[in-house]
Parts: sequence; structure tokens; C-alpha cells
Amino acid sequence: MIQPLTPVYSYNRMNLYSLLCINIQGGDRVTPHLLSLKELDKNALLAIIQKGIEIKRNPTDFYQSCERKGLFMLFQKTSTRTNLSFQSGINQMGGYAVTMDWDSSNFSLSPIQYEVRYASRDCDVIMARLKKHADLLELAKYSSVPVINGCCDKYHPCQALADLMTIYEVKGSFDGVTLTYVGIHNNVANSLVAGCVTLGIKLFLVTPIVNEASWDEELMRTAYASGCVETLSSMAEAISSTDFVYTDTWVDMEHFHETDYQEEKNRRIRTMMPFQINKQNLRGYSPYIMHDMPIHPGFEIEEDLIESEHSIIYQQAENRMHVQKSLLWHLLEAKTLVGA
Repeated sequence: MIQPLTPVYSYNRMNLYSLLCINIQGGDRVTPHLLSLKELDKNALLAIIQKGIEIKRNPTDFYQSCERKGLFMLFQKTSTRTNLSFQSGINQMGGYAVTMDWDSSNFSLSPIQYEVRYASRDCDVIMARLKKHADLLELAKYSSVPVINGCCDKYHPCQALADLMTIYEVKGSFDGVTLTYVGIHNNVANSLVAGCVTLGIKLFLVTPIVNEASWDEELMRTAYASGCVETLSSMAEAISSTDFVYTDTWVDMEHFHETDYQEEKNRRIRTMMPFQINKQNLRGYSPYIMHDMPIHPGFEIEEDLIESEHSIIYQQAENRMHVQKSLLWHLLEAKTLVGA
């Protein structure tokens, strides 16, 4: 149930760009990007979340807010939620989306810097869902329009935005909120860490396995020093004091059906089964249950809990579109303010 919202932050158009302090120097102008979630300060992050809730409640007020603006969507990874939510979002705000597959485009043949210098002349925003964060940084470095990270091996900021918006909807505030993430320390965990540190949310990490490509030493040093983030060895240490328990797939989607990955897949399943979100591990407590999807029932989560009374998984997934509408609105406004 959505609670009354506590007003947190108000902003005006003149200071909007300064809030979006997500800048990579490119040529003679600075372009705002969202690549990890570490770039946003508290005011900017709250502004995006609150605008997302406003758009969700009053969608007709924003039907022309991105009129004739073009979103270029570049996919190197498979997608359901990112693809559908961004396409639906920009179309509902009067813009349009052009979708391109990395392997069937010349991005797979030519250095990124040359292709994106062209692509950014024919659109207003780029959303890229790539395998490597280094490639995303290269894309942003040479793009003349804002670049949004739609998921890479290191971060998933759009997912974390939706997660945080959902928490805010349910609780009406971030004050005193505790979140427990149980699973692989991966790109989703990194962006959750960044968001929780920024907002002052208490985050418990129960992550017996770490994806090496995802590990961000600087981020985690900052997180532990903040006092907001703790790593625990079991869910039992956190479950009595957590408001939300969050899990994610144990096997990256691009590897789930790969024959050569089966040995590692089986190792992960053996290691992680004691950490499954199930009634036994919840020990009689009833936190809200979150999952970023796609779900593998019987692995990271017991099937009955997916549709249970305290599951907010589908609300969380729906909020991808609403908060991304807000993100697009903010980035396009910021781009307008600096005359990009």
C-alpha cells in the first residue's frame, strides 16, 4: 500500500543542472550522464524519485514533456524490462525510440568513439545496455548527448532508481529504512550501495559470492566508512530488523543457458541455496520482498513468495518506467539549460 509521501526536497529549473552533477567532459561542453548512480547527490536523487512518483500519479500531465525527442537504445545484452520500459516511457511523453542491436550494427565493427559521434547527432538521449562498463565510459566520453547506463557488468543505476522509488512509495520516507540484499554481489548490488549511501538507508549485504568484474573497491570503502552499509554472513543476522529483503539471480542472464558455464552455474547454486529467500529463512518475519527480475523460482526465491502478500516485485518492475520517465525529463531539461 502506498503511504502518504513526506516532502523531502523542492527544486526549480534554474538549479536543475547543478543537481545533475553527472558530467563527463566532451569537447567544449559538459554533457550530463547517468552511468553508475554514484554521480548523483542526495538532492538530485530525491528529485528524480519524487518526480517519478508525480509522473506515475499524473501521467497525462507529462504527455508532451518530451515531444519529438529521440531516444536511441543500443543493446548488447538481452532485455525485457529495460527495453519495454524505456520505449513505453519516451513514447508516453511524446517522444520516440529507435532500438538497435549491437551485433547487427556497425558498433560491432568500428571503434565506439566514431560510431557514437555520429549517433549522438541523430538523437537527444542514448540508453546503452552493454556488457562492459569500460565500453559505456567510452560511449559517454564521445557522446554529445546524455548517456544512460541501461545495465553493464559493474552497475545498474536504472534498476536501483526503481528500487528506491518503490521503497519510498511503500514507506513514505527513507527515514529509518533498512534494506537487506541477499545474493551475488553484482552490478545491482553496486548501484544499490551507491543509492543507499547517498540517501542514508541502512543496507545489509549478505553476499557469499562476488562477481569479480562487478567489484568496486572505492565504492565499498566509501560505503563501509559511511556506516550505512554492513556485510553479514547470514540472513538471520538481519531479518528481524529489516523492512525489505531483496534478491537477484545467482547466474547472469547471458550465461544461464550456456553449456560452458554449467559447472560454474552448479557451483553457485550449491553455495547459494542456503541463502534462498524462503519461509524458513524469513523465520516468521514479514519484510517486503523485492526482486529485480528475471526470476528463477526455486533458486534465489521460493515460488510461493513471488506472489505473496508482502511481495512488491511487480510494483518494483513497473516503477522502472515511471522513474526512467523522470530521468529522461531531468536529463533533457539539463541538456536544454546548458544549450547542448
